[in-house]
Amino acid sequence: MTTLAANKLRAYEGPHEDELNAVPVIASDIIYEGAAIGIVAASGHARPLAAGDRFGGFARARADNSAGAAAAISVDRITEGKIVLPVTGALITDVGLPVYASDDDTFSFSPVGGTFIGFLHGFAAGGFGVVLFDVNEMKDPFEGLTHELKSANYTVTAADNGKMLWVDTDNVVITLPAVEGIGVGVGNIAGFGVAKVSVSPNAVDMIEGPGITAADDKDIINTKATARRGDHVIVVYGDANGWRISKIVGTWAREA
Repeated sequence: MTTLAANKLRAYEGPHEDELNAVPVIASDIIYEGAAIGIVAASGHARPLAAGDRFGGFARARADNSAGAAAAISVDRITEGKIVLPVTGALITDVGLPVYASDDDTFSFSPVGGTFIGFLHGFAAGGFGVVLFDVNEMKDPFEGLTHELKSANYTVTAADNGKMLWVDTDNVVITLPAVEGIGVGVGNIAGFGVAKVSVSPNAVDMIEGPGITAADDKDIINTKATARRGDHVIVVYGDANGWRISKIVGTWAREA
């Protein structure tokens, strides 16, 4: 984890809510101004955000507890508003997507190893975006799922039940096993029009879903020309015919 080593001024758009002296800081650490704050699950203390922490807002001012015991000081924080952040790969077509932090100053659209902080509200040039955040009200749309990144062809196993598999590379095929009682999500985490993602059934299985004329051994494909970051499908065991799509986001078509 790489954390800030100095204060970082952040720009906010419009009004934002301060919550002063709200969260005690962990022992022997510094939370710098502008840092994304993480709440440690085991103690409820604040620290520079680490992946897996609950998001606690942004530090309003430096909180230096480098020589103190846990809870010796508290951090002033901003818990609600719109903040300008560097979001990896941000494009104007990404407005509305959830944003995640992997440390107190690294932000992206990938839920793999990230903590949900808010939604992209607006786009600024050079990979910066305006992120709408609300610590107490906003929820991760993928909360409760286990996320993995796939950059090459992959065959699903029973151990992937309940996972979201995110693809960031063009022409990756996610192959489903022979129908069994599991469910798995497959999503596209690449930018607009960058990656074609295919979900391929067993030779004697179909994938049934809205607007799809199901047939054995026919993939469903996230069409590259219109593929948007965040497009995804969730497929579950259907019946003897094969798989059933329980959720679909984006443009997906059956293989010809």
